[in-house]
Amino acid sequence: MSAAGALVTSSCGYHVAGKAGLMPKTIQSIGIPPFTNPTTRYKLTEKLPIAITREFLARTKYQILPDANGADAILQGSIATVMAFPTVFDPTTARAAGVQIQALLAVKFTQVAGDKVLYANPMMDFRQRYEISTDPRAYFDESTPAFDRMSRDLASSVVTAILENF
Repeated sequence: MSAAGALVTSSCGYHVAGKAGLMPKTIQSIGIPPFTNPTTRYKLTEKLPIAITREFLARTKYQILPDANGADAILQGSIATVMAFPTVFDPTTARAAGVQIQALLAVKFTQVAGDKVLYANPMMDFRQRYEISTDPRAYFDESTPAFDRMSRDLASSVVTAILENF
């Protein structure tokens, strides 16, 4: 096997996910205060900081704090809107059988020293679908698990975007 062939077969393009350490060395702790939310939909406001904290803890070595006090960097977020609308209708009853949740939010990751913005995205758009039982006797509110899935997806995307920025 040629050297080039060995290089191609031995480097598959993947890397081990580990405790990221590419941010400025002065950052040891990250504060994640509650997200602001002018909407009447509160589920994401409760779930997102927890999901983002879990994601940071799983993927980095940074200490995560529940607010800005004592943090070297702060991740602030604002949920601009949360909408739910039917996507599929039952042809027999004309009731919604599928719903899509859409959330628009802004995030900003700032280094406290020097008030330097390290990452910002003013318009993140996330969507999650779920089904509704067409039989009223078998109805189960699927919106809470859908918001859980959305929170995990959002957290993964936010943390990935911040880490890949370095």
